[in-house]
Amino acid sequence: MGWIYLVLAGLTEIGWPVGLKIAQSGQHKIAGIAMAIGFMAISGTLLFLAQRTIPLGTAYAVWTGIGAAGTFLVGICFFGDASSLLRYVGVMLIVGGVIVLKIAS
Repeated sequence: MGWIYLVLAGLTEIGWPVGLKIAQSGQHKIAGIAMAIGFMAISGTLLFLAQRTIPLGTAYAVWTGIGAAGTFLVGICFFGDASSLLRYVGVMLIVGGVIVLKIAS
């Protein structure tokens, strides 16, 4: 169950930087900030639950890895962030590290 909590924590980790980006648009400032705070609370709670059975270092690395890779993809797909082969390789290295941490535990 810990790994389910951790994956969900990583996925909800994507929500708060997206909320902050939405808040920067000006029109939806309050909604974006509320979204960011809500996703922070959900993500943190799920990480807390995951750490009951998963070592701290592994849980934190997987949590931030999923959040970083997911936010990278959301930025490219929805916000026009720059993409290049080297940026994709960097994200694949992060994902590879997350996979290795899962296998190792």
